[in-house]
Amino acid sequence: MVHPFLFLQFSRKFLNQFGLSDAGADAIVYTWLIIILLFILSRLATKAITSRRPDGVQNFMEIIVGGIENMIVETMGEHGRPFFPLIATLALFILVSNLTGLIPGFYPPTANINTTAACAIIVFITTHVVGVKEHGIGYLKHFMGPIVWLAPFMFFIEVIGHLSRPISLTLRLFGNMNGHELVLMIFFGLVPFLVPLPLMLMGVLVSFIQSFVFMLLAMIYIGGSLEEAH
Repeated sequence: MVHPFLFLQFSRKFLNQFGLSDAGADAIVYTWLIIILLFILSRLATKAITSRRPDGVQNFMEIIVGGIENMIVETMGEHGRPFFPLIATLALFILVSNLTGLIPGFYPPTANINTTAACAIIVFITTHVVGVKEHGIGYLKHFMGPIVWLAPFMFFIEVIGHLSRPISLTLRLFGNMNGHELVLMIFFGLVPFLVPLPLMLMGVLVSFIQSFVFMLLAMIYIGGSLEEAH
């Protein structure tokens, strides 16, 4: 989807020289913009971390980071703490990307399938790397099922099931954000005042839900690879 009302459209011509489409160029530009914003936010939140009187930004981020950490521990147990940086980074990036699309003239990178696929592939690779690292060759037991004579059939079924995970993560996030962005863009084109406001309010809810679902599934997949096969 090519957005006709974006700021930073001048970047399209530059990135088009490298064979990127307009939609791909928009996704890359606004991804970098979000990375820069998150970096600035992290610096503001940690600049007074050693002081006895933390400022409002630090307090706000401590609530968010603490909430994500508690959710990881409740879902994955104590052995899920090492994966906090990965899961928290994905959650914050996806959430901010989703919310960015609610600002007129800005494009949510998660409305581009390449962005959601990249996030899903990271979760997929991490899941199986962690599984092999934790269990070695015994990780194959996760694909064999509980009955020995059914193991050859279960193996192919489990492989298909695991391969469907990044596809479902990709399409779920992309479909919701691209659909909402498309509807919002149409309403802004037809009736730019007042009418799009309910959709924007609903978009806030959708942004949080999609970020939470992606984070929860990532925790479940990675946590499952850490468990012993039965």
